[in-house]
Amino acid sequence: MHKLLLTLGITGTVGSLLLFNPAVAQVIAPTKKAAHVEIINGPGLEIATDFLIIVRWVTNNPGGSTDHVGVVYYGTDPKDLSQTAKSPIRLNQDHPNTIFRVRIQGLKPRTTYYYRVASEESNGTSDGVKSTVNKFTTPGPGERIVAYPKRD
Repeated sequence: MHKLLLTLGITGTVGSLLLFNPAVAQVIAPTKKAAHVEIINGPGLEIATDFLIIVRWVTNNPGGSTDHVGVVYYGTDPKDLSQTAKSPIRLNQDHPNTIFRVRIQGLKPRTTYYYRVASEESNGTSDGVKSTVNKFTTPGPGERIVAYPKRD
């Protein structure tokens, strides 16, 4: 019985090393950066509660490195968007468009916030796109809004 458990343990360990070995993981090379990145849908709220929201928008595929970040600059004053929320994504280099979704937590209920979205490569290089300033108001305690932007 002990020999069987030892054999299963060794087999499982070797198998997991082969499956999850970073040395054999596929490395995806960067693609050519898009000449012009633009927002083609949104930005808009995907969901809103009294303490968090998810902002969603779609751009043409920015290209460049596979790892990108969606960024939302926000605040309660449209001239002071000093708070930032970010969400990493991995580009599908074969798709013409990219969907960004950023979660913002710790918001106050029944409060109007202003925001602007942008995207960048994981190294901080901007994709050269920023939205205009938009706004949303968080619902009251226990309320929830589900508003999916038009899908592409």
